[in-house]
Amino acid sequence: MNAMNLTIKKIKSDKFKIILIAVILMLITDIKAFASVVNVDVNGTSNDTLEIIILLTVLTLLPSIIIMMTSFTRIVIVLSFLRNALGLQQTPPNQVMVGIALFLTLFIMSPVLQEINTTAYEPYKNELITQDEFYKRASEPIKTFMLNQTGKKELNMFITLSNNQEVIENQDIQKLPLTVVVPAFMTSELRRAFIIGFLIFIPFLIIDTIVSTVLMSMGMMMLPPVMISLPFKILLFVLVDGWTLLFQTLIMTFNV
Repeated sequence: MNAMNLTIKKIKSDKFKIILIAVILMLITDIKAFASVVNVDVNGTSNDTLEIIILLTVLTLLPSIIIMMTSFTRIVIVLSFLRNALGLQQTPPNQVMVGIALFLTLFIMSPVLQEINTTAYEPYKNELITQDEFYKRASEPIKTFMLNQTGKKELNMFITLSNNQEVIENQDIQKLPLTVVVPAFMTSELRRAFIIGFLIFIPFLIIDTIVSTVLMSMGMMMLPPVMISLPFKILLFVLVDGWTLLFQTLIMTFNV
């Protein structure tokens, strides 16, 4: 029992973890509304059993949902493009790349998490607002973040596919449910990540082309150009302080 109590206290003290879980619960707002209509009576607890089942299901999908609602996707894809452009197979390792993407995501999302903590978590912890109000307040900052990063083309496509007449008529995107905002946000993130990856490839592709041309002109066609171009690409990346430039550019691409 003592060990269990210590574990519970540790979880309660971890604000960021609670905030992230709270944000994910926004996705089940529509399901929760459905649960309020369904009369599930198990030992007289009505909808509590259904809500617990939904909560456990969402917690199982928590890592994937966090990836879809934050800046993690764009960062990790750009890092993968960089590694391929350099011609390095396992350097940096996948664990390092995921770790870099995770902490850059925490840095970028810190204003959003702080706003959720101030406007939703603290009042709810102090019993100043209800659970439904907590859901509503916690969803607004993360939704605003995603809408700021989402292109109009992707957003309009999913609005049209969802047949959300209220939003189409009033043109109020703040009323969009997260089930529409999240896929539009993910589509926009993938497009931007691939554009950045293309721009990263260009200077390294020029080096590969120059090295291949020089080797062919010297008649050294049996020598793999990658072996010669790799040191030059690493040297170029180090001389321009590539990591600092890349991280700075990635952070500046997010309109927080």
